[in-house]
Amino acid sequence: MFSRPSLCGTFGKLCRCGTSTTAAAAAGTTTSPAVSALALCEARRYHEVVGDIICPSQVRGIDHIRDPRLNKGLAFTLEERQVLGIHGLQPARFKTQEEQLQLCKIAVNRYTEPLNKYLYLSDLHDRNERLFFRFLSENIEDLMPIVYTPTVGLACQRFGLIYRRPHGLFVTFNDRGHIFDVMKNWPEPNVRAICVTDGERILGLGDLGACGMGIPVGKLALYTALAGIKPHQCLPIVVDVGTNNIDLLEDPLYVGLRQKRVVGREYDDFIDEFMEAVVKRYGQNTLIQFEDFGNHNAFRFLDKYRNNYCTFNDDIQGTAAVAVAGLYASKRITGKSFKDYTFLFAGAGEAAIGIADLVVKAMVAEGVPIEEAYHKIYMVDIDGLLTTTRKVGNLEGHKVNYAKDIEPMADLEQIVSAIKPNVLIGASACPGLFTPKILRTMADHNDRPVIFALSNPTSKAECTADEAYHNTDARVIFSSGSPFPPVKVGDKTYYPGQGNNAYIFPGVGLGVICTGTHHIPDDMFLIAAQELANFTESSDIERGSLYPPLENIRDVSMNIAIGVTKCAYDKGLASTYPEPQDKRKWLEDQLYNFNYECSMPVTWTWPRMPYIKTRELVPTKLYGKKKSEEIL
Repeated sequence: MFSRPSLCGTFGKLCRCGTSTTAAAAAGTTTSPAVSALALCEARRYHEVVGDIICPSQVRGIDHIRDPRLNKGLAFTLEERQVLGIHGLQPARFKTQEEQLQLCKIAVNRYTEPLNKYLYLSDLHDRNERLFFRFLSENIEDLMPIVYTPTVGLACQRFGLIYRRPHGLFVTFNDRGHIFDVMKNWPEPNVRAICVTDGERILGLGDLGACGMGIPVGKLALYTALAGIKPHQCLPIVVDVGTNNIDLLEDPLYVGLRQKRVVGREYDDFIDEFMEAVVKRYGQNTLIQFEDFGNHNAFRFLDKYRNNYCTFNDDIQGTAAVAVAGLYASKRITGKSFKDYTFLFAGAGEAAIGIADLVVKAMVAEGVPIEEAYHKIYMVDIDGLLTTTRKVGNLEGHKVNYAKDIEPMADLEQIVSAIKPNVLIGASACPGLFTPKILRTMADHNDRPVIFALSNPTSKAECTADEAYHNTDARVIFSSGSPFPPVKVGDKTYYPGQGNNAYIFPGVGLGVICTGTHHIPDDMFLIAAQELANFTESSDIERGSLYPPLENIRDVSMNIAIGVTKCAYDKGLASTYPEPQDKRKWLEDQLYNFNYECSMPVTWTWPRMPYIKTRELVPTKLYGKKKSEEIL
């Protein structure tokens, strides 16, 4: 009799097991049932649970402890432990999920360094999926700065040191011609949302190459925690084409391709193959969110793919929507409309251009002619004010729409004094760019100056909340891209709101996924901005925030998803029919369940079979020499 094989083995044993069985079959030899059972047990060492519909015949008892989707820790009941065959593998204590959540809070608060908190949460995710997402969703105000900006930036910088196990796919340039084969290796067959980066522009930290995986992992964790999108439907991907970061190339801990970035036609063909592989593997309506691509590629790919794939760029469109939502909310303070504002953008990258384009769309929606809308927006890049007359820099792509026919200026203080903007938006990743003099100038020209310092992480912000309030006599209408602590001026304490993309992209993603939307128009992001602004209460504005508290973000996501759903059906972009009448209930029915479910197999009774007398069984002889002997 064979003893049960060890649960912990090497992949080599698994391969040898499969190879030996195949070789025996090819040689025409017969494998004993005991050996076959051993081989099967060896092959079942790695969990095979995919999707959210579990096939009981494919799951062993031990899988309920090892698989993070099935594991409930000490929350398994006595009956579950006994029936599943895991009784004795855990201590005698029985806990509720609520008790586990309390322990998680104690555990994470024991750490003082944000990166250690990040590692604890990552480990929890690997052990107990439902507990992780419930803990995150119910403590989003405390934990979002850990799983997302600013801590995720540090995690990316230390990625080679802290890497534990795969949470997504790494598709390298060396895989060109075989990207679909790599995609097949991801075990989930029903992926609906992909977040992809090439790591060239991670937050404001620059080129981090393959270490940028932390960004799509964090983004998709928020898809689930904030919008209830099922985690198995989400796939983080890094397309690794190398890095131009010399420090990484020389770093012995770097985990990506150790080569300079591939550029030009080869790079474009590689991304084309990737997009085609996604559609071939998961379908035309798979949402592909581009994240942290270089400025020179972000707009190109958005323009190239937006009408052929279900895709958007969060750095361009998500950032734009959350910023415009803040501008909508600011109108309730200033009493002005967009046509009364003059805008100045410090930065002319994908975030700034995206915000400006959506501001133009918002002004057009208010009845402002598009030429006048462009005329009211000024933009500054590294070479100064965008003008048609300047001799340095360039006006490639979307920048040309905002170039003014005036004399060039390079100094931001001079530009602010000359233009006298009502709204100053920073998206430059240049810390301290908004000097005290610039802030005071804004206050001199406006009763309530609107100043957004949107660059991430906190160390890259154009100014701090404290600087903004104290240099404007607390008259500033302020928002930032990363969180800042409360600011006390006189007897009043202000709680500046964070213009976080997480208010936008989870709700947009939920609406797009559920409706099976073909393409994502900018109208959906304008709707998202309006829904977010509508959710901001007067009490939020009074305390200094243009956004609702993060604890309400799941409700915000649902409202945005409803607005996106309506837009998808109104514009004929949806592919899920019939159109639901009660869209809120229809969306809620498709959300992820953060609570534990019963691990017991479902059982039911049958009715008692009626008695029917059967005829006498007469044996039949199937083979015989004489026909007369066929029936005995």
